[in-house]
Amino acid sequence: MLTINNIEVVYDGVILVLKGVSLNARAGEITTLLGANGAGKTTTLKAISGLLMAERGQVTKGTVELDGARLDRLPPHEVARHGVVQVFEGRRVFENLTVEENLVVGGHVRHDHKALRDGVARAYALFPQLRDRRNQQAGYLSGGEQQMLVISRALMSGPKVILLDEPSLGLAPRFVEEICRVLLQLKQEHQLTVVLVEQNAALALDVADHGYVMENGRIVLEGPAEMLRRNPDVKEFYLGLNETGTRRSYHDVKRYRRRKRWLS
Repeated sequence: MLTINNIEVVYDGVILVLKGVSLNARAGEITTLLGANGAGKTTTLKAISGLLMAERGQVTKGTVELDGARLDRLPPHEVARHGVVQVFEGRRVFENLTVEENLVVGGHVRHDHKALRDGVARAYALFPQLRDRRNQQAGYLSGGEQQMLVISRALMSGPKVILLDEPSLGLAPRFVEEICRVLLQLKQEHQLTVVLVEQNAALALDVADHGYVMENGRIVLEGPAEMLRRNPDVKEFYLGLNETGTRRSYHDVKRYRRRKRWLS
């Protein structure tokens, strides 16, 4: 289990971004973190992966643990060796390398050549489109293919936990469906633990087992995905549905004044 215990994150020694965040990501499940821009979702992922250090941020209180081992004091490469990898928002491929070279780079922590070959084969089995592009420079792939590549590249290290930041952003619906299919397949067949940050709340709650809602650096609501789907505030503020289950009109949104119950 990946466990975050009451962490606070400070940037530049003065800017408090996370204010006592706690969450559990159970082994072999998809846990989603919902919230508006600036709520602290990506900062939470970076607190797990150790990448806060590159942005003059640090965990000043609390702990991040994987199976009882502390991660919050480790540099990013050591966190990766413990089995935690992060896929960033924005499909950051190595543009001048081929698809297969990108995959091999993702497996740099493996010293077993057979495991590396097996990882490449698994990537092509998960995303057959990548096999057809294996010798093509990654910069010439479509946005959806690049997203498939960065997820596959992250899997090359054989992680226990994968942190996904906005994987559906800017993608055509068919690519979103393909990525959702793979996430569910990885959970079911490989018992991979996934922490999913996603502004498309309907998509996130469709694939997740458990969810957390974050606002202003705090967790304000958590529970099984099915329970969150039924929550009236989640429906209104994150799914865009009114009390009857229909979409809210722009006219209604302009005049909406009720505060969320968790902020009352």
